[in-house]
Amino acid sequence: MREVIPLKERKIDWVILAFFFINLTFISYQVDTEQLVIKDPDHFEYPVWPLPFIIDAVHWWGRSFDPALMARPVWYKMTIWIDQIFFGPFYAVALYAFTRGREWIRNWCFLWAATLMTNVTIILGEEFWGEHATNHRVIVTFANAWWFLFPALVIARMWKDHPFTRDAKAA
Repeated sequence: MREVIPLKERKIDWVILAFFFINLTFISYQVDTEQLVIKDPDHFEYPVWPLPFIIDAVHWWGRSFDPALMARPVWYKMTIWIDQIFFGPFYAVALYAFTRGREWIRNWCFLWAATLMTNVTIILGEEFWGEHATNHRVIVTFANAWWFLFPALVIARMWKDHPFTRDAKAA
């Protein structure tokens, strides 16, 4: 028999849960939504969602550091659609699974991590050497590194066959 290790004993999972929560509530469905609902960041009307201050913050970031975000080539928008359709729901399910110690999330974590790390690698390739390369490589790399490092952390965390359980103590 196996028992779930209480969340209070799984300290690293709190960090991972925070990452999933921020991505679900802020990145996927606010920052990324802006990039889909506003076709031309130089000529638009504020939509109902996301809120204007989020749009303004995204545009400030893009104009200041991240020209690829403002250019919105089709391949870039496809990474956003992947985030909207697949990553957002994954974050919601992963929040539940990590909180409750459900090991069925393990293989989904590997799929999510590999896809996200691939997307970030492609985006950074554009940021460094592409048509919309940034002049602020260090800042953009640091900003994007979290979406490479956290998947690596999740892979390491899920590497064990039973990341959330241990042998039950004999009665």
